[in-house]
Amino acid sequence: MALDRDAERVLEMVRLSGRPPYETLTAPEARELFLAAREVLAPDPPSVAEVRELSAPGPAGAGVPLRLYRGAMTSRGEIAPVLVYFHGGGWVIGDLDSHDSLCRYLANAARCVVVAVDYRLAPEHKFPAAVGDCFAATAWVAAEAAALGLDRERLAVGGDSAGGNLAAVVSLIARDRGTPKLRYQALLYPAVECEMTHPSHDRFAEGYLLTRPTMTWFYEQYLRGPADVSDWRASPLRAAEFSGVAPALVLTAGNDVLCDEGNAYARRLQQAGVPVQLRHFPDQIHGFLTMGKIVQAARPALDDIAAALQAAWAAP
Repeated sequence: MALDRDAERVLEMVRLSGRPPYETLTAPEARELFLAAREVLAPDPPSVAEVRELSAPGPAGAGVPLRLYRGAMTSRGEIAPVLVYFHGGGWVIGDLDSHDSLCRYLANAARCVVVAVDYRLAPEHKFPAAVGDCFAATAWVAAEAAALGLDRERLAVGGDSAGGNLAAVVSLIARDRGTPKLRYQALLYPAVECEMTHPSHDRFAEGYLLTRPTMTWFYEQYLRGPADVSDWRASPLRAAEFSGVAPALVLTAGNDVLCDEGNAYARRLQQAGVPVQLRHFPDQIHGFLTMGKIVQAARPALDDIAAALQAAWAAP
């Protein structure tokens, strides 16, 4: 596939740095390496109107840390739409800081509040711990919307990579339980099939930031065992029914092991009658949305996501 020059530059920077693959590291070492890479690739965090550290009651009895960003174009007293955001990182790495710049940008561009969720990570907390945390956080944001100055009628979920997986799963659970009512789901190069059988896993198995061995390692850390592969809460593409879930934006990158399964998820939603916008970036790599310091295409892509959110919130 054609490769964007900036994306190619990122891959060359990684090759020259001698960065070890995540699968050769311990989880704590991988987390440190991921944060160090974000400092090099992520743009400077834009100013927002407000940042607050919050905590939602979690399913394990402990609080789920949250970070609320109120967009710069919204006022403190304004009842704003809200995006609950789940960061990427293979359910093993990433945190509130790794995606701070992205969340700030979306809060400003979509004129909304973004609530980022610091869900529990594997391997210390195996599947379905992250699912439980993300749904609990979303339900709490909906329940506390009035106190937080949020419009619970304009509630969306979103996430990138593993976070896209969690957003898809939370949307399915919300549909099944009838609450909270979600207006939209933004699934950004999501991982939706643990078995990794789609052809893109072979096309881009090596030589990219996210490789087949790295994905295998992530799943080994996250899942409790082989039986979890067929659980739709781990592999949402295997859900029995998709009708009735929130309308979706599905974003995929052409040079990405997850490309084909993301496109397949969009098709399944469409077949179920769910309104779907598929945004495919054929010359991009996995993770490019958080690489705005180098990859110039990240900013217009984030603007597209923000515009899709605004349109969903404006719909009757």
